[in-house]
Amino acid sequence: MTWHDSVPKVELHIHLEGAIPHEALFSLIQKYGGDPTVPDVSALVTRFEYRDFPQFIAAWSWKNQFLREYEDFAHIAELTARDMAGQGICYAEMFFSPSLFARRGLLVQELTRAVRAGLSRVPAIEIALIADLVRDYGPESEMGVLEQLGEVKDLGVVGIGIGGSEHEFPPAPFKQLYERARSLGFRTTAHAGEALGAQSIWDAVRELGAERIGHGTRAWEDPALVKYLVERQVPLEMCPVLNVRTRVVPSLSEHPIRRYYEAGMMVTVNTDDPRMLQTRLADEYRLLEEGCGFSRSDIRAVILSAIRASWLPEDRKAAMESDFRQDPAWGPDKA
Repeated sequence: MTWHDSVPKVELHIHLEGAIPHEALFSLIQKYGGDPTVPDVSALVTRFEYRDFPQFIAAWSWKNQFLREYEDFAHIAELTARDMAGQGICYAEMFFSPSLFARRGLLVQELTRAVRAGLSRVPAIEIALIADLVRDYGPESEMGVLEQLGEVKDLGVVGIGIGGSEHEFPPAPFKQLYERARSLGFRTTAHAGEALGAQSIWDAVRELGAERIGHGTRAWEDPALVKYLVERQVPLEMCPVLNVRTRVVPSLSEHPIRRYYEAGMMVTVNTDDPRMLQTRLADEYRLLEEGCGFSRSDIRAVILSAIRASWLPEDRKAAMESDFRQDPAWGPDKA
């Protein structure tokens, strides 16, 4: 086991539906009649190779058809939590997508209960939930989903965000949705600056009041935005491997995460959809060291940023940071 595997970790941007272990997803495919394009697990892995971002979105949509029953969600939640705990991830804030499946007849409340039931089977890791609402469905539809989520907030649903087609649906129409979410006690994030440029990030922070930004990859296009993000210490939930494998950036060496870190932005590192991208959080850290000029001290600083950017209570953050610094894998200098 390498240092990158053993060092304690926090993850803030991972999608349950993109983290399903391949064997489990293949079993679900078989459960619902199979698919001739994926006769075995190796063919499924090949299916998760992308020439561009639209092909990635198409693969995301394709695999969702094999999640149909509440027990499917409990099952994948349990397996994903076990996978994460085995990587040394101690705490995570995980996206799940109730809107997608509510449109297919599942109840938001029951789906949330199923996910929590699966996560509860793995006490080795603490996972809070973030509902990933969908831009494409419009603010009125998603407001209804939000109200239903408010009924099950006590199941560890700590926040909401918006994903979907960033290039077609700007943030501003969702302003009231975000205001309502805050009134219900939810924290807020938003996918921005991945499929679109800096203006999308500006709109997420100014129009929506998002506390964190999912991705933020293209913030560099506006120096004023970079300055703003540094001064306000707006956390970025960055996912370098995703950006490279979906061709949002040409290569890891050209990814902006190093310049953001050096500029003083609060960057965190995450996997987004690890099994759809053949990555793990340990791999992301290793690639930062091998391809982006990060030292292990830098990586430890990024891990601490993830703790500080999390939505845990302040006393929990302080305790977790202390525990991490005392972990034998943290490093001899304890920095």
